[in-house]
Amino acid sequence: MFDTTFVILYVDNPTISASFYEKILGKPPVENFPTFAMFALSSGVMLGLWSHETIAPKATASGGGSEVAFTVPNREDVKSTYDQWKKQNLPIIQEPTEMVFGYTFVGLDPDGHRLRVFCERK
Repeated sequence: MFDTTFVILYVDNPTISASFYEKILGKPPVENFPTFAMFALSSGVMLGLWSHETIAPKATASGGGSEVAFTVPNREDVKSTYDQWKKQNLPIIQEPTEMVFGYTFVGLDPDGHRLRVFCERK
């Protein structure tokens, strides 16, 4: 048996992506190199940003085909995160809305990766 400990996104420019994620996560990367950056999330999962030019074996996928989801405790946190991201001019592709699993919105990172913020329906 095993757990998911890393999520790695393939990015055009890890330096630009690391700066973006530092702003939205409110913390600096724990590793930061020209071709790779990594953030330690409070859940214990590590978020890696790897230059798609240096991945071995070469990847064929690009941003937008999946999501990174960030859980927050309540609806007010969804709304405040949405407001913060809007102020940072982060592209929003789904406004805050109620869905079957909870209250949510979706933004995009510089590479088009979908970032979902939600609180679970209780």
